Amino acid sequence: MRVVSGIQPTGNLHLGNYLGAIKQWVAMQHQAESLFFLADLHALTVAIDPRELAANTIEMAATLVACGIDPDTAILFNQARVPAHAELCWLLQGTARMGWLNRMTQWKDKAGKNREGASVGLFTYPVLQAADVLLYQATHVPVGDDQRQHLELARDIATKFNLDFDVALFTLPEPYISPAAPRIMSLRDGSAKMSKSDPSEASRIALIDSDDVIAQKLRKAKTDAEPLPGEAAGLADRPEARNLVGIFAALAGTSVDSVLADHAGQGFGAFKPALADLAIAQLAPIRDRLTRLLDDRAAVAAILERGAERARALAAPTLLEAQRATGLQV
Repeated sequence: MRVVSGIQPTGNLHLGNYLGAIKQWVAMQHQAESLFFLADLHALTVAIDPRELAANTIEMAATLVACGIDPDTAILFNQARVPAHAELCWLLQGTARMGWLNRMTQWKDKAGKNREGASVGLFTYPVLQAADVLLYQATHVPVGDDQRQHLELARDIATKFNLDFDVALFTLPEPYISPAAPRIMSLRDGSAKMSKSDPSEASRIALIDSDDVIAQKLRKAKTDAEPLPGEAAGLADRPEARNLVGIFAALAGTSVDSVLADHAGQGFGAFKPALADLAIAQLAPIRDRLTRLLDDRAAVAAILERGAERARALAAPTLLEAQRATGLQV
């Protein structure tokens, strides 16, 4: 079992990123051979500040390590250090079809009404996503609901390439679904996902927030006046309450029903301080490790280069076989 997953290098990760993805990666690295990459090539599909991208790549790598990704266990790298990603993408663009890409929901959403003004990269980046996983013969790819279509595209491209060139080269990756991955919502609006694009800092807990800021944000988090019920069904029409209980469960590594069994009948005046204590206990060590790592950015860059060296070695055989299949190598 080989798992491949990527994340775009954006700054200032928050609790939703940690509980929704990174915590699962930390567990995953001990369950399967795992490659985790920073998708800096994907970042080029929209306007970027080069210095900001470079800084964010180092900061994202440091954050992943601070959260528990072990670069001696998992392979951690950024795409740009492994040219085979871009090389295989170009080969696969001869296999992918315009009609397939035109049907991509995220292309329609991201381009909006100004498709003529969107970059070519924004249109074709699902092919690079396919290359990202096919390059390493990934057996499984962690996906949320918004990425299932892209994994299906990767499978379609792999199947067509294998058939077109009469080879059994690419593995068809399966989705890796983690039942433990929660969907963390805004602290100000239980119907909106926690996001760093929200203009309100109070809507999210950043991984670099101090203990006092974490406690303050949770104390001011939107709730309702009702006490907590004894079981999850009682939260059905209470999005803010459901969100806070879900955060508690995810941080504690337990179920929502278990949290409610311990806190049934409590108001949020009692529950929020307990949640704040738990969040601080979980996040303070991450923040402290992150601060230490960012004191030596060259060491973080060295971690990425060691991971890239391992990734390049894994990628080389697949790229060579793809080149042979297409007549570019003999």
